[in-house]
Amino acid sequence: MKVKHILALFVFGFTLGVAGSLFKIMHWQFAPELLTVGMGASIIAGFLLVWKLVTLKNFKGFMNR
Repeated sequence: MKVKHILALFVFGFTLGVAGSLFKIMHWQFAPELLTVGMGASIIAGFLLVWKLVTLKNFKGFMNR
């Protein structure tokens, strides 16, 4: 998996988390589901990013890709 896909998953999770927070504040339906999916996506992206950093041979050139 490429770094840009992992960052896109982070952005997706963050967006769902913000939307879920807004839904929670406004007492709308589906707030817990949005928060769960958003935080889950962010956690998965975090694990993938750490795994990518650990298995990368050229660690210094990581952000240059």
